[in-house]
Amino acid sequence: MAVSRRIIIDTDPGHDDAFALLLAWAAPEELEILGITTVAGNVPLDKTTYNALRLRDLAGAASPIYRGCSRPMVNDLVTAEYVHGESGLDGPNLPSPRRGVEAMHAIDFLVETLQSAADPVTVCLLGPMTNLAMALNKEPDIAAKIDQCVIMGGSFAAGGNVTPTAEFNVFVDPHAAHVVLTSGVPLVMMPLDVTHQAQALPHRVAPLHMLRTPVGVAVTEMLRFVERYDVAHKGFAGFPLHDPTVIAYLLEPGLFELRPGYVSVMLDAGPGHGMTVGRWEIDEGLPANGRVAFGLSADPYFELIAERLATF
Repeated sequence: MAVSRRIIIDTDPGHDDAFALLLAWAAPEELEILGITTVAGNVPLDKTTYNALRLRDLAGAASPIYRGCSRPMVNDLVTAEYVHGESGLDGPNLPSPRRGVEAMHAIDFLVETLQSAADPVTVCLLGPMTNLAMALNKEPDIAAKIDQCVIMGGSFAAGGNVTPTAEFNVFVDPHAAHVVLTSGVPLVMMPLDVTHQAQALPHRVAPLHMLRTPVGVAVTEMLRFVERYDVAHKGFAGFPLHDPTVIAYLLEPGLFELRPGYVSVMLDAGPGHGMTVGRWEIDEGLPANGRVAFGLSADPYFELIAERLATF
């Protein structure tokens, strides 16, 4: 059994965020979840927080949930109800949550938890990076307590999914992404180049559809709802499960092929706004700030998800 890793998950649920959260909750021996922080992204903050609370009940989990930032650092909020539905988690009929959020704001939770951590903490970023960027601006010393940020965000050869050049999470708050990418924290990035390989094809999700548990029924209904957009409008054969790549990397890093590089984000207004740029020819003047995933063993990735979710 792998040594337990202490993590914080920052999220904006969102259907693929839901899969990522459930996968993390299904791995208690490997992942110790110190807290879940919510941020505005796929839908406004009230809804992302409400969805995180409902998913916690679905999983029978006890992770504390902290409400975070309701808007990006500079830009107006852009949301994605056209993909995820009005609630952000349309499809399953999940009951109202039994418990609420913690009193502390997500930024303060990040600062206090990281400052007091005896051992390094991994921060998993599944949505816009606003909460962590604000925490780093407030107390830059917390960067030394983060062993790595594993990020679902960015795109390179794959192009964008909200503009021709920009991936949604980075586009929503590129200034936050800039703070995180230049913080000195080691980065592992899951861009669209790899997450587009994680399409929920029928043979890959058949084991999930066979689960008769509440989790199995819920994820089946999630997939049936959300695949409509990507199949109809993006030409995919199935909805790409973007965000679970972050958790899968922590559980089975061998599923991924990574390349070191220096990643930055374009902040200027115009057609390149929010675009991530990678430099792969590394030298002493511009050392790598992270590793970027470009390859995924997709069938084993879905096998991992199905095996873990079957434990609920």
